[in-house]
Amino acid sequence: MPMSPLFQWLSPAGSRARLSTLIFHRVVPEPDPLFPGEVDASRFDAICQWIRRWFHVLPLDEAVQLRAEGRLPSRALGISFDDGYADNHDVALPILARHGLNATFFVATGFLDGGRMWNDTLIELVRRWPSDTMDLSAHQIPGIQALDLSTLEARRQAAASLTLAMKYLPAAARSEQVAAIARRSDVTLPDYLMMTSDQVRALHRAGMRIGAHTVNHPILRTLDDDAARSEITAGRQRLQEIIGAPVRLFAYPNGKPGQDYVERDVALVRACGFDAAFTTQAGYSTATTPAHELPRFTPWRSDRWGFGLQLARNLAGA
Repeated sequence: MPMSPLFQWLSPAGSRARLSTLIFHRVVPEPDPLFPGEVDASRFDAICQWIRRWFHVLPLDEAVQLRAEGRLPSRALGISFDDGYADNHDVALPILARHGLNATFFVATGFLDGGRMWNDTLIELVRRWPSDTMDLSAHQIPGIQALDLSTLEARRQAAASLTLAMKYLPAAARSEQVAAIARRSDVTLPDYLMMTSDQVRALHRAGMRIGAHTVNHPILRTLDDDAARSEITAGRQRLQEIIGAPVRLFAYPNGKPGQDYVERDVALVRACGFDAAFTTQAGYSTATTPAHELPRFTPWRSDRWGFGLQLARNLAGA
């Protein structure tokens, strides 16, 4: 069965339309042995071919407005990227341009121009650690004393376990622990995993949309009111200075409702004047979906039919 008629049936035009929003983080140039599921250039090119045939791909700001007005076209879809990785500019942008597609890039401004997110520091430490064991007994990391790094699969598991164990630690304690692990290693860590300000400008000049994603990518739920408000507003302000244009869309860091952000944070985002905000909760948006909690979903299947059927199941609410 051709995919387009199925998507047409699941997402008709007008007041009954359903907006699919894809979420990506990175598009690496070549497959990454440590993270074989990470989207690489070849796979992203294939995804762009599929969605260009199956959907009406819209800039997210336009899609948000049409959704609210009940005027979305059938098979409406938006594309988004979170965090602000340099490969968004270097790898994803040329592929998007080749296919005539638009995307919105939600950028955490605190890591621009040579910064590195804490989880990437851990991942790159695990990737480059010179021995088969990472002894962490000197660090107070819940549930972790030492990590087996003897095989590639062991390193994959170690990176996942270490990231999960530290994800919800208080931000200051987490930063201190990550820095301490890095200091006691002989590992040279990569700089410029994230975009420069000039690369963000280049995305904007290419017609891509830029959205806010806080400054330091915190778990907003864990912050007090003033700190949460500052993260939300300061990130947008910096992006507006960089691109010289309003930033109207926001994405919650990590993005799980109740776990990573709460109603207080939704109210803050709304009060700050954002037109819409996006979560990482799977699903689709309709005209009645709250504008500041719009869901996003990306299939993980790498084959065309599997990817398409996962998108269809998401649109069907299955």
